[in-house]
Amino acid sequence: MFSLLSNKLQDVFKNLRGQGRITEANVQEAMREVRMALLEADVEFSVAKNFIARVREKALGEDVLRSVTPGQQIVKIFHDELTALLGGNESPLKLEAPGRILIVGLNGAGKTTSSAKLANWLKKQGRHPLLMACDLYRPAAIEQLATLGTQIKVPVFRPQPGEQDVLKVAQQAAEWAATQAGNVQIYDTAGRQEVDEALLEEVRRVKEWLQPQETLLVVDAATGQQAVSVAKRFHEVLNITGIILTKLDGDARGGAALSMREVTQQPIKFAGVGEKLDQFEPFHPDRLAGRILGMGDIVSLVERAADAISEEDAKRMEDRIRRAEFDFNDFLEQFKMMRRLGPLENILAMLPGMDKLKDFSVDEKQLKRTEAIVLSMTLEERGNPDLLNARRRQRIARGSGTSVTDVNDLVHRFGAMRKMMKNMGQFKKMFAKGQRPKLR
Repeated sequence: MFSLLSNKLQDVFKNLRGQGRITEANVQEAMREVRMALLEADVEFSVAKNFIARVREKALGEDVLRSVTPGQQIVKIFHDELTALLGGNESPLKLEAPGRILIVGLNGAGKTTSSAKLANWLKKQGRHPLLMACDLYRPAAIEQLATLGTQIKVPVFRPQPGEQDVLKVAQQAAEWAATQAGNVQIYDTAGRQEVDEALLEEVRRVKEWLQPQETLLVVDAATGQQAVSVAKRFHEVLNITGIILTKLDGDARGGAALSMREVTQQPIKFAGVGEKLDQFEPFHPDRLAGRILGMGDIVSLVERAADAISEEDAKRMEDRIRRAEFDFNDFLEQFKMMRRLGPLENILAMLPGMDKLKDFSVDEKQLKRTEAIVLSMTLEERGNPDLLNARRRQRIARGSGTSVTDVNDLVHRFGAMRKMMKNMGQFKKMFAKGQRPKLR
């Protein structure tokens, strides 16, 4: 999401690091460029102005100007201030009994999906969530929540058909929850196309009766300045306790994420990072600040890999690679493992330095073609790639909707990869026996 902002900021910092000595004029010029980059990224004007003022004050300190590496010092200041702007530390949920969470926001922001994603996340944490369908206006909202609940195996309360009193439904949902084994109740409420008094009054009445520990506002990160004004108005009426940002994996400018905490003084607690129900994670301000500044986010990458790939699968794959037994079945399994981590371009963005590859992009169509070619092979062919003669390759090309050239290219690259793995295995054996490999 922050690629444009990230690239501009890194250009500024590159210029600063290239200076043998930092002067007040250098800093002032850099801050002007940073301010323009923030505004172009849709950061709210007053937020950008105050942020730049704080960074400028620290960047012009004696310790920085006299430092041996003033450019690096300013990057550190910027990272710290950006982390503070995004909320400082991670903010966990407060879920004392009865553990009620009220989900609010506008239509289209992703409230229903976020409710299910939150329930799924809580379930992984050892909680027993319950989903309450309280959106009586949007067609199929109740059915959507029920379907999502079935997918993640979480009980869902559904109101009687034709019911129009939201407060009555919330009361019935709370009574139903008392008969269940759950310990966290998630109430999905109705939204509107825009903020209006009727919507706010309705949700206010529900909140007043429920007394939830958390009132979470769901905001689409792609809506920019509108998201900021929505957050301010909801907070004025409902005193929200946190924010869920959706579509943080998109290609929008991302200013909403940088403005939310400042305008509401409430933390961003979760972020939706994809369409799947497991693509939802706690919001870490310091990690996002690092990604914006091109430092990557290895911690989140490792956590995501640990969730998506079992230790047993990883060890089995490592053993096959070490013994040079890697075949197309393993290739396909590894491909699926990577898919479980989310869009490949988002995963690679977590690696430090990847943002510096200006022309780098992931061709999803090419990845799908590669997968289609492997899926068009028989199990025997996947297990023994040496069987892939010209006639078989023609059949695979027809079955995958690709050309024979595409199939040949994949087989050739796969063969080179297997050869490299085999050589690595031989080198390890030699070193293990104390032999020295012959160099050709």
